[in-house]
Amino acid sequence: MVRILGPRLTIFPITVGFLALGLMLVTTFWLNSRTQALFDDVVTLREVRKEAADLRTALLTAESSQRGFLYTQNEVYLGPFDAAKSQAIKQMKLLQSGLSLFPNLQGASQRLGDVVNQKIQDMDQTVSIQQARQYAQALALVKTDHGKALMDEASVYLSGIIRAADERLLDRVAEQQETAGLLKLVSVLSTLVILAVVAIVANILTNYTRGLTAAEREVSELNEHLEERVQHRTDELGHANEQLKAARDRAEALLSEVNHRVANSLTMVSTIVNMQANSVKDSAAKNALAETRDRIYAISLVHRELYTTGDVRFVVLDDYLGGLLSHLQSSVNDDMRGIILKPRFVSVKMPIDQSISLGVVLNEWVSNALKYAYPSGKGEIRIDLKTIGENRAELIVADDGIGIDLQRKTQGTGFGTKIIGAMVISLAAEMEYEQGTPGTIARLTFPLTQFA
Repeated sequence: MVRILGPRLTIFPITVGFLALGLMLVTTFWLNSRTQALFDDVVTLREVRKEAADLRTALLTAESSQRGFLYTQNEVYLGPFDAAKSQAIKQMKLLQSGLSLFPNLQGASQRLGDVVNQKIQDMDQTVSIQQARQYAQALALVKTDHGKALMDEASVYLSGIIRAADERLLDRVAEQQETAGLLKLVSVLSTLVILAVVAIVANILTNYTRGLTAAEREVSELNEHLEERVQHRTDELGHANEQLKAARDRAEALLSEVNHRVANSLTMVSTIVNMQANSVKDSAAKNALAETRDRIYAISLVHRELYTTGDVRFVVLDDYLGGLLSHLQSSVNDDMRGIILKPRFVSVKMPIDQSISLGVVLNEWVSNALKYAYPSGKGEIRIDLKTIGENRAELIVADDGIGIDLQRKTQGTGFGTKIIGAMVISLAAEMEYEQGTPGTIARLTFPLTQFA
C-alpha cells in the first residue's frame, strides 16, 4: 500500500523556500541600490575631473589674454579675459564642492583656492597698471615670475586632484564588477532554491496523488516546462558571464597598454628635457632642466613598474624607489661621484597616485642632499623606508654633511619646496627636518593602504 503524505508536510518546505526567496529578493534589491550608488559616485568623480580640467583651461585662457594685452598694449586681447576669469572662479567653487568626496585633499583644496585667488588678483593688478599706461611697472611685475609661479603651483595641485579622481574611478569600477558578480551569485542561488522547492513539492505531490493519472501528467508537464525555462535562464547567465569576463580582460589589457604608453611618453619627454639641458649654456637653466628631467623620470618609473608587474592596483615601493635612486646616482656630475647612496627598504605596496607623490619627495630630498650636503663631493646619503605598525610607514633621508639652518630661507627658487609641500598634502603625511650631529635628517610619516 502506498503511503500518502498529508498537506502539513507540504507546507514546511514551501515556507522555507519562500523565506529563502524573500531573503534573496531583499539581497537583490540591496545590490541594485549599491550599483546605483556606485554609478552616482562615478558620475560625481567624472564631474570633479572635468571641473579640474576646465579650471586649468580657464586660468590658461585668462593668462594668455593678460599677457597678450601687456605685450601688445592692444585691448582687443582683453576680450576673453573677464569671461575666462569668471569661469575660473565658478569652476573653483564647483571643484571645492565636489572635493568633499576626498577628505584627504581638503588641505590641497583650500590651498588651491588661495593660489587661484592670488593668480586672479595678480592678473587684475597688471592689467590695471597697464590700462593706467604705466607700461614699465606692469612689465616689471610680469618679469618677477610671481604669476608664473602661482600658475605652476595651481597646475601641480590640479594634476594631483585629477590623478586622485582617476584612481577613485578605477576603484568604483572594480566595486561595480564585484557587485555584478554578487548579482550573478544571487541569481544562481535563486535558481537553485527554485529547483529545490520544485523538486520537493513534486516528490510530495507524486506520493500524495499516486494513482491519479491526470494529476501526475499535469505535474510532469509542469516540470518539463520549468526545466526548459531553467535551462534557458542558465544559458543566458552563462552568456552574460562570458561577456563580463571578456570586458574585464579588455579593461585590464587596455590599462596595461595605457601605462606602457604613458611610461614611454614620459621617458621621451625626459630625454627631450635632457637634450635641452645639454644645449643651454646658463648653469641655472641647465640645473633647472636637470631637476625637471629627474621629476619626470620619477613619475614615468611608476607607470613602467605597473605594466611590468602585471597588477595595476599598486606599486612595490622597494623596486620603484630603488630604480629611482639608481637613476639619480647615475645622473650626478663628476664632482659628486664620491657621494654614495645607501638605501634600505622594506617591501611595501602603495596605490599609484601615492607612489608618485612619495617618489617626487624622495627625488627632491636626495637631489638636495647631493647638491648641498657635501661640498667636497665625498660622503654618504642614507635612505630608509620602514613600516610603523600595520597602517603607517616612514621615509628617512639622512646625511653627515654640513647641515642646514632650519631658520634660514630656502636656497634656490623654492619651487622644489612647494612641490614637496603639495606632495605631503596629497599623501596626508607628516614631514619634519632635524639637525643631525652632523648633517641633516628629513623624515616623512604617511598612511598605508592595505591590499589583499
